[in-house]
Amino acid sequence: MHSFLIVLACLIVGVALRSCRTLFLRKLGAVTFLAASFLALYFLCGSICAGFLGAGLWFFLPWFDLLTRVRKQRIPLKNRIEFKKPPSEDYFPNASRLIREIEEAEFDHVTDSGWDWAGMQQYFRFFWNPEAKSIAAVCLCEQEQVAFAFVTVSSRAPDGRSVHTTNYPFSPTLKHSPEAHWDHLPCERNQFEAIYRDHERHLEKLAIPAESLMLPDPDEVLKQVEEEMRRQIDHNLNCGLIEMADDGHFKYSTKGLFFLWFQSMKDMIRLC
Repeated sequence: MHSFLIVLACLIVGVALRSCRTLFLRKLGAVTFLAASFLALYFLCGSICAGFLGAGLWFFLPWFDLLTRVRKQRIPLKNRIEFKKPPSEDYFPNASRLIREIEEAEFDHVTDSGWDWAGMQQYFRFFWNPEAKSIAAVCLCEQEQVAFAFVTVSSRAPDGRSVHTTNYPFSPTLKHSPEAHWDHLPCERNQFEAIYRDHERHLEKLAIPAESLMLPDPDEVLKQVEEEMRRQIDHNLNCGLIEMADDGHFKYSTKGLFFLWFQSMKDMIRLC
């Protein structure tokens, strides 16, 4: 009973810490859950190795989803982005605020569109600013009962390279192609003005002067998104992360499943 109460106390403290608003305390709560798992197996088996095994089981939880759902997924090779009316912004926190901030930054609305990607509904609202030579997009993602919004700012260098800055909250599920340069910001960076400043710094790091950027064509935005996605798919086929399946679809290879697991580990450590 003494051992059970110690584990129970760790769980209660962990739940309390996870409910705090302070990032440090929430992360400490996650560590407390690991400690509870360690103690549970340690008291049960009387072995330190068993305790470490209990704590390590948390890091293998993503494999349940990878082996039961992701391994069976078949994703269309030619996934067309098309006009799609976004759902009500009430379902997406910060979406209306982000759109307002983009419009206040003198970005003009271009189009609304969307596609289905690996079981996730994605809706895009594109904006452009000819003076900044940049495209801004608010993306609304919806999967089962999870919904969130994020912003991406994009520019194109004279040599054809694309430069993106985004506060997408998760690690990418595919490797980026060599000609696409992505800067993933913390999801807490959710003010458009701050995101755009980070995009300018990203261009400076790549030694791409703002005046040399190519002027985007608002009528070609959707076509460019499709082309970049196809280049990314081709790159991942060459890397062996995905492989062709039947009927014009592709699926994740064994190497790709390990890549997704590693990305999940990064998210678990970063977002816990």
